[in-house]
Amino acid sequence: MPVEHAAIAGAGIAGLTAALALAKRGIRSDIFEQAGALAEVGAGLQLSPNASRILRELGVLGEIEKCWLEPEMIRLVAGDTLRQLAAVPAGRFARGRWDAPYGVLHRATLQRVLLDAVRANPLCQLHLGTPIESAGLPSNGPGVLIGADGVWSKTRAAIDGSPSPRFSGNIAYRFTITAAAAPDFLDRNSVSAFLGGSVHLVCYPLKETASFNLVAITSGNENTERWDSGAASHQLETLRSRFRGWHPEALSLLRNIEPTYWPLYEVSEGSWQNGRDRVLIGDAAHAMMPFAAQGAAMAIEDAYELAYFLGSNPIERALPRFEAHRGPRIAKIRKRGAFNRFAYHAGGPIRIGRDIVLSMKPPQSLAADLDWIYGYRPLG
Repeated sequence: MPVEHAAIAGAGIAGLTAALALAKRGIRSDIFEQAGALAEVGAGLQLSPNASRILRELGVLGEIEKCWLEPEMIRLVAGDTLRQLAAVPAGRFARGRWDAPYGVLHRATLQRVLLDAVRANPLCQLHLGTPIESAGLPSNGPGVLIGADGVWSKTRAAIDGSPSPRFSGNIAYRFTITAAAAPDFLDRNSVSAFLGGSVHLVCYPLKETASFNLVAITSGNENTERWDSGAASHQLETLRSRFRGWHPEALSLLRNIEPTYWPLYEVSEGSWQNGRDRVLIGDAAHAMMPFAAQGAAMAIEDAYELAYFLGSNPIERALPRFEAHRGPRIAKIRKRGAFNRFAYHAGGPIRIGRDIVLSMKPPQSLAADLDWIYGYRPLG
């Protein structure tokens, strides 16, 4: 008998999307969030076509499109010369090639739109200030507990052999600058990744706040669990030292900033479900590094496809089939992220070779290399 009810731990992107996807299949859910209010976490977010396609199916993309910006290109730029190395067309091209848009927006915008849709849906009930420990599976029909509670998931403990969190060795420094104060070399209509030997910097405009979102990612040794804290003076000096040799205009971005210091954690491989009544999605199952910009997209895909399996299979079949289906795609995305990190932070002869190869690839070829990510059609 297919699932009739779900208890969802966490009201982030994964949990809210799961509730909407389940409701689309007539399955009730209660979302339990231990925080008393849904605070803004992070800043900018890239939504690639594989994610926006699902949000369109769930009826929320229209509201998101009112707020976001569709970049014309996704650019790779040399940090030392500011020379464009390669560019993947987006904008209208993305809609035409992948039948769904590519957009950038504030994370809070996506969460707000999902939250409004959940609150408007009679099959979804949100419980703020209520930890999952207080939730019980209903006794009047088949139910499942979905762990969508992030990299520090508490619901993993109920699954034997589940993943465990670990510090990745990478630190993200996040900051914003106003569009009015942004230097001219920052493209107002593109996502730009500036590449260097020990750090890379991703920049893109946020329409909602008339600002640029900037994230610098580099290696680090401090494996504190503190997230989204202000960078101390020594941490800021470490960040600036990693940009040694960059173009002076690029270095100007680091003046008078107060970035957040964000240690990046990932989770190991492990079981996502117990075959009976517990399953993990999103970062709880497979938190990964942001080098492929697919963290949010994978959570959205997980949520949508889990609803498909739960709506069409008895639970004891649905959970292992979900994991068997999603596991290979997640592994492939992880490998792409690891490759991107190697390429973005390359130095010496490897960097020279990288630049030559990128400069020889036409935009259509670069786009074709992303078809398996952006053109993904989820089950259901």
